[in-house]
Amino acid sequence: MGVTASGTSDVRFEVPDSTLADTLLERLTVTYAAAADPQRAVSMRAYMKDIAPFLGLTTPERRALSRTVVDGTPRPDEADCTALAVRCWQLPEREYQYFAVDYLRRHVKRLTSGFLPVAHHLVATVSWWDTVDLLASHVVGGLVAADPALKADMDAWIEDDDLWVARTALLHQLRHKEATDTERLFAYCLRQSGHPDFFIRKAVGWCLREYAKTDPEAVRAFVTQERGRLAPLSVREALKNIGP
Repeated sequence: MGVTASGTSDVRFEVPDSTLADTLLERLTVTYAAAADPQRAVSMRAYMKDIAPFLGLTTPERRALSRTVVDGTPRPDEADCTALAVRCWQLPEREYQYFAVDYLRRHVKRLTSGFLPVAHHLVATVSWWDTVDLLASHVVGGLVAADPALKADMDAWIEDDDLWVARTALLHQLRHKEATDTERLFAYCLRQSGHPDFFIRKAVGWCLREYAKTDPEAVRAFVTQERGRLAPLSVREALKNIGP
């Protein structure tokens, strides 16, 4: 099955057959559905701004159920991860996408740079912060850390008209600490400093705040120099833990 990722890149990739994904999806849909709480699902959907229907599973409950789903299954390869993630994204209820994100986080070291188009599809489809932020910091960030050639792709993503793709580029270095490409981090923040959307302004401040845990003086100097270009929200977030 071919899939076209939404967004300006219009990347196509094939969704492979996977016996492991078949097994996991069969277990997952039965296990999650049996524990659904329709009343809680209504409030969860409302809280998440109606981005998708929910089954009504709390995070602790969902993760406990997920452990039973994966129990006894082999380690996946990249094809298994691709098939599972894309098929979870095709299911309506949001918890299935949470399962896929957790699964990819757990097995990110099994993925190669060839998974990036799949990650783009996940980021740009049924997009909201609950999946995008984890994909950005744990999956896309892991891919870029393992293959620095993907920095060129991040240079394209930061220019994307899809705010969630651009947000992913901003946040992909959240866990990189001393390995952060500081020049790119600051350049990306300036590239999106005038963006009108809350989620981009917040992401600019968040990635700066996170890097401030590693190099507070660099962040403070950057904010001081560029304060006139940064949104007040971004400045507040950036300096939240280190002060002006």
